[in-house]
Amino acid sequence: MARWAIAIHGGAGVDPNLPEHRQEEAKRVLARCLQVGVDALRSGAAALDVVEAVVRELESDPFFNSGRGSALTRLGTVEMEASIMDGRGRRCGAVSGVSTVKNPVSLARLVMDKSPHSYLAFDGAEQFARDQSGVLGSWAASRVFVG
Repeated sequence: MARWAIAIHGGAGVDPNLPEHRQEEAKRVLARCLQVGVDALRSGAAALDVVEAVVRELESDPFFNSGRGSALTRLGTVEMEASIMDGRGRRCGAVSGVSTVKNPVSLARLVMDKSPHSYLAFDGAEQFARDQSGVLGSWAASRVFVG
C-alpha cells in the first residue's frame, strides 16, 4: 500500500461573487491537477518531480492566477513568481518578477538544481532562464520559455 498524501489549492480564497459555473470549473481544473499528481505518485515519481508537475499544470491553465492566467500589473504587464523546496536536501529555489517564462516553477527548480543561488529576481532571473536554454537543450528550454 502506498504511503503518501497529496494536497493542492487554487489560491487564497474564493470570490463570493464568482458565479456557480466558474466555481465548478475551478473544481474541475483542480481535480485534473490533483490527478496528475496522484498518477505520478502511483508510478513511483519522486515527490519533487510531482510537485513541479502539478504546479506546472496549474500554471498552464488560464483559469488560475498563475503562469498563463496571471493577473496583470498596474502597467498591464505580467510579473510571475514561484518557489520550490526539497526538504530532504534542505534546498530551495525561487524566482520573481519573471515575464518571459512559461512555467516559473520549472525555472525555480533550475535555480535550485543548477545554480549556487536560492533566489533570483527580475533581470537576473530572466538572464538565468536564457542561459539555461543553451545548456539544457530544447526539451528543458520548452519547460521554461514561452512558446
